Amino acid sequence: MPGKNYQNLKEEVWDRDICSGCGACVAVCPADAIVFAHDKNSNSPIQTGYCKEVTDNVPCGACYAVCPRTGDQYESRMKKTGIGEYTRIIAAHSGFDVKKRQSGGAVTAILANALEEGLVDAIVTVTADPWTQKPQSVVITKTETLIATAGSRYAWWVPTLAALKSAVVTQKIERIAVVGVPCAASAARMMKDSDHDLLRPFGRAIRLIIGLFCTETFDYEMLIKDKIVHELSIEPWEIEKLDVRGKLIIDCTDNVTREMPLDALEDCVRKGCHACGDLTAVDSDISAGSIGSPNGETTVIIRTPVGAGFVNHAAETGRLIIENDITDLNIIEKLSQKKSERIHK
Repeated sequence: MPGKNYQNLKEEVWDRDICSGCGACVAVCPADAIVFAHDKNSNSPIQTGYCKEVTDNVPCGACYAVCPRTGDQYESRMKKTGIGEYTRIIAAHSGFDVKKRQSGGAVTAILANALEEGLVDAIVTVTADPWTQKPQSVVITKTETLIATAGSRYAWWVPTLAALKSAVVTQKIERIAVVGVPCAASAARMMKDSDHDLLRPFGRAIRLIIGLFCTETFDYEMLIKDKIVHELSIEPWEIEKLDVRGKLIIDCTDNVTREMPLDALEDCVRKGCHACGDLTAVDSDISAGSIGSPNGETTVIIRTPVGAGFVNHAAETGRLIIENDITDLNIIEKLSQKKSERIHK
């Protein structure tokens, strides 16, 4: 996008506190000059000083071109409400044991099959340190690592797509699956659709985009230290699993489940989340979440032929067990509409 650079991105997105924190701009900056500061007030990234376009008058603009919250890109995404386009919605679960699976473990099953069958070579996703629960974006290339780190860590905010730089630029991986919340799915889709010279390597490498249902993400420091540790007296290493289903659900290692209402966590929500009206990751190939399926099953929304291919192949190998098609979409539609309404008020 000629003439646009990090200064425009800062003015339109960072300074308005609508940055999603997806990490796409960090990944594509050729000068490695965009980073997130490691403090709890870091709602947007910072530019460290050098920009090829501003400093040396060399055309770039990659950071602006990949951001889903700029100008027309943001306006068009605000208009995408509800569940989005899809070809099929199913309830499914993994056909093998996934110890820390979230809902039915269907996402892990699809990805494990893709790695084993050579459909992808790596997965860009989020893991968390089991002792501190601190999340990080990573590149996973082994099935056993994928299964061992299964379980949603997306309640915490992390710039998921930042790891794409390592995968694409450093490791030269050519077939990648990206797993992330709606903002990350949208930025990954922009990479795939872009004709920007600096984004093409990323777009070519991304083979599959899996989006996870998301109401909002929370600042790690504020949620852990101010809420879970201080108010509930739960240490990070005592957390077995976190889930957001109308409230924050904390499963602990002592088999006790604790809950916190979402309105009590409002000050922990990243500011950029208030600018998002997408619950189900409408820009993905496959969307997944626990809403709309029975306990032990994952709701899987198949949106594209690419997504259908990965799901069907996993089902054929027995890695994914499809229980049934979901026809009662009331709860998903209701919550999708509720989230989209908040940015139109």
